[in-house]
This record gives sequence, structure tokens and C-alpha cells, in this order.
Amino acid sequence: MMPNRPMYQAGRDPVKEEQTLMWAQNTYLNVESGIHSGTTTQASSVIAGKEMDTDQLMFDLDHEFNQEEVKQQLSQTGGQQVRGAMFPETLEEGMQIPSTQMDQTRPAPVEHSVGPSQMLKHAMNSLMNSYQDDADVATRAIPELTKLLNDEDHVVVSQAAIMVHQLTKSEASKHSVMNNPQMVTALVRAVSNSNDYETTKVAVGALHNLSQHRQGLSAIFKSGGIPVLVKLLSAPVESVLFYAITTIHNLLLHQEGSKMGVRLAGGIQKMVALLQRNNVKFLAIVTNCLQILACGNQESKLIIFASGGPIELVRIMRSYDYEKLLWMTSRVLKVLSVCPTNKPAIVEAGGMQALSMHLGHPSMRVVQDCLWTLRNLSDAATNVDGLHGLLQSLVHLVDSDDVNVVTCAAGILSNLTCNNQRNKMTVCQVGGVEALVQTIMNAGDCEDIIDPAICALRHLTCRHADCELAQNAVRMNYGIPVIVKLLEPTSSWSLVKAVVGLIRNLALCPANHAALKEHGTLQQLAQLLVRALEDNRYSRAEIENVQRTAAGILCDLTTDNDGAEMIEQEDASALLTELLHS
Repeated sequence: MMPNRPMYQAGRDPVKEEQTLMWAQNTYLNVESGIHSGTTTQASSVIAGKEMDTDQLMFDLDHEFNQEEVKQQLSQTGGQQVRGAMFPETLEEGMQIPSTQMDQTRPAPVEHSVGPSQMLKHAMNSLMNSYQDDADVATRAIPELTKLLNDEDHVVVSQAAIMVHQLTKSEASKHSVMNNPQMVTALVRAVSNSNDYETTKVAVGALHNLSQHRQGLSAIFKSGGIPVLVKLLSAPVESVLFYAITTIHNLLLHQEGSKMGVRLAGGIQKMVALLQRNNVKFLAIVTNCLQILACGNQESKLIIFASGGPIELVRIMRSYDYEKLLWMTSRVLKVLSVCPTNKPAIVEAGGMQALSMHLGHPSMRVVQDCLWTLRNLSDAATNVDGLHGLLQSLVHLVDSDDVNVVTCAAGILSNLTCNNQRNKMTVCQVGGVEALVQTIMNAGDCEDIIDPAICALRHLTCRHADCELAQNAVRMNYGIPVIVKLLEPTSSWSLVKAVVGLIRNLALCPANHAALKEHGTLQQLAQLLVRALEDNRYSRAEIENVQRTAAGILCDLTTDNDGAEMIEQEDASALLTELLHS
């Protein structure tokens, strides 16, 4: 028998004294199958027989006690509750220990032991609630709570998980928990072994709280938490799913080794399956996880493809307007759009049309990521129908003040007008030639914009029903002097090749000949021929193609005496003769 507890003495702190007493009596607690009173009985389970309704013993996250129990708990201090649980003989007259017996007409065989032990659990919970900001109290509580989490009795585990969840809501006590590897391991084990989603919810909720700190993330990772969390991604309970995915998200963002752990645990497949849900905030977290896993990892991209990811991601872009979700999803598609396997799958799923829906979105980050993705996809979408709206949007966007937007828009127009007569005519009809000429004028020396814009104009000025209108439109919008100037030595060789091709198309229109001569095209082409022979940076085949095209343009423009004299002045006649016999 334990000695009777001394009465309070004047000048002492009764709450602190009760707190100290509680932990001083830990040696009397047999925790192999739960908490026991240690006063009158041998160790026994907190459940008084299997016939009891155990659901009534489990706490809900928001309503841990019914109203009557709350009133009774509030009427006692934490110290009184502990004293009453451990030393029922010291209770004041008229004070009763709450009974755990469900049917008062049928006495339970271990009633006398169960009442105090259940009361002790209530007392511990109350104490934790009262002192959750006290790191010292939390530190003292953790060893016992760790044992309870490892108990075989699921009711004991459930109540212990609730207590730990409460501790992790406070910064001070949360650090005490995350600093105890045994406690974190016990939490992970409780999540893994639980067949009760209420227990799972509070346990994984505690892990979620710990994951908001790097030290907590490290503890979860080292305790083998990732496979357990991934398994929960199949749970039917929304709160469990949310805790699991947000904890995984935090691990992926901040814990080294987590990406590989999630991949090995089959997390990507489960995440793709979760894309069919309709909670936009939940989907935003899932898509961000997929983006993190896929970025720079081809294996992850292929798993997403094999799991049907492209179809689901395109469906999200087509179905929702939540800004963060659109941004996260477009980022995943941007990563996948450089994968040779995923690219055609995204296009086939209607990705071009779905992404184009958001080019007028007020969020610039959504617009930019949609544009980068469209640019990556566009070379695989040259034969896709139904892009009239996209092409019209792109023509408007090349007039943007944002360099990235203009670069992407010009690049997409270049790809979509390549060998596609329908797209060429559409762009011409919506003012594409005028817009591209103005874009080149505004670009200064930015070749990232100029190069695709020149290529797009080259496509628009040949091989379609309206090509002559496009050739004239370049001249009428004062584009010829700007284009000819790009033949200067300061331009890169790749840009020069594109410009030569565009000038060849412009020279097919007789109305352009005078303007081409007036702005020095003959001189520039002649100098280019000479320069090409001296340039060893490129292969002979590339140089020969430019020489052949330039020579053809010169032949078209030198049918009169003025043109011939210009060629003679540039000392290019001998070179032309040599090229003629080559």
C-alpha cells in the first residue's frame, strides 16, 4: 500500500504540488496494458470486459467529454483530479469519481480498479491542457505517454494519442515531443497499427504539427514515417488525408531524402489517384507534391504518365478557377512537357486548349507557367485542330511589356505556324504579321524574342493562300529596314539564317524589291557571302545553305543595272561566279 498523501500546508502552491506528486507516483503505474490505480488491485485492462461499448470511451477531437463531464472536470483543479484518481480515500465528502460503467445495473468485475484508472486518464488529459505551455511538464509527461502509445489496448492508445496531439498544439511542448525520438517513433507506430480512424486522425494530426519544424521533419523521417504516411493517402477520411498529404508536402519541401522515400513507397501513384477529388485546396497540395517529385527526375515523370496523370492534370486545368490550383497544376504540366513520353499525351488529352483558357487570367504567374508549358508542347501540336482562340491570344500577348510573356508567345507562334497552312492563315487574319513586326522593333537586341518572331514571319510569308498579303504587310508596317539590319555581323549565325529565309520570301513579291534595295539588302547579302567563307564556327553544310539562299536572293534583285553595280561595289561578283560553278 502507498502511504496516505499529506494535506496541503499553508504557503504552498497546491497546483504545483499536485503536479509534482503526479510524476512522483509514476513508479506505481503499471503500463503494460494501460494506466492502473496502483491502490487496490492487480494490473488489469481499462476496459471492463469485451461487452462494453468501447466507442463511448474514445474522445472526439472537438468534444472530448460530454457536457456533464466537462462541468465536473471544471469544478476540480488538476491537482484534485490526480489526487482523487490515485487516492480515492482523500476525496472530500460528496465528491464522486466518474464511473466508466455503461450499465449501472450490471456491476463490472473490475469496477473498483477501472474507475480510478479512467479518472487518472482524465486527470492527465486535464493536466496536459492546463500546462501545455510548460515545456518541463511536457517533458515529464512524454515517457509515460510513449508507453501508453505502445500499449496493446486500442482505447489506451487512442486516449494517449489525443493527449500527445494536444501537446503538439503548443510551441513549447511541441519541441519537447519532437526532441524525443521514442515518442515520435511511438506516434508513427500508432498510426501504422491503428484500425480506428479517430485514433489515426489525432496521431497523424500530431505528426502534422511536428512537421512544421525542421527538427520534427527529421524525427518523422528517421522514424520511418514516410511509408506510413503514404499508406494513409488511401484513407477514406478527409481529415486523415489532409494531415497525411500536408505532412508529406512539408517533408518533400524541407527534408533531404524524402523524395526518394515517397517514390519507393508508391506515393506518386497514390497522388495521381487523388487528382480525381474535388477539393481545390487539397488538389493544390497534391499537384505541388507531384511537381516537386517530377522536377529533374525522369522516373517520376514516367510513373505519372503510367498512372494516367496527364489526363487528370488537363481535366483540372479545364474544370477549376482556383488560382493556386491552376498555378500548381500548370507547373506540373510544365515539368512534364519536356518529357518525350508525357508531351504527346498532354497534347492528346487537350492540353493546348485547356492551357489556352487561362492566358487572360489576372494572375501573371498562372499566365507565365501556362505559356512556358504551351511553348514546350507546341512543337508536338502543329497538327492539332481548334487552336483559333489560342493563336488570337498569342498575337495579343506579343505586345506585352513582360519579356518572358513575349518570348513564349513568339516561340509558340513560330512552332504552330510551321508547316500548318490553317494556322498561318488564322494568324494573318488576326493581325499577326503587324504584331510580330512591331515585336521585333520593340525587342532591341534581345535575340530570344527576335529569333522566334523572325521564324514566325518566315512561316507566314510562304506556302499558304494569304502569303502574298503577308509579304506586303511586312513592307507596309515598315518591317524591311529592321529585318535587313539583322544581317549585320553582330547577329548570331542562327538568327542570320532565319533572316535570310525571311528576306527570300519577301523577295518573291515584286512590290518589295525597291524597298529591299533601298535599305541595303544587296550590300548586306554580298558581305554575308564573303563573311560565310571566313567563318569556321559552323559546319560547311550550314554555310552552304545560307550561301545558296543569299545568292538566289541576289539573282532576283540584280536584274537591272543598278543592282549589278551594287554587287560590283561590294567585290562580290567574283564570289558569285565561283558559287555559280560550284
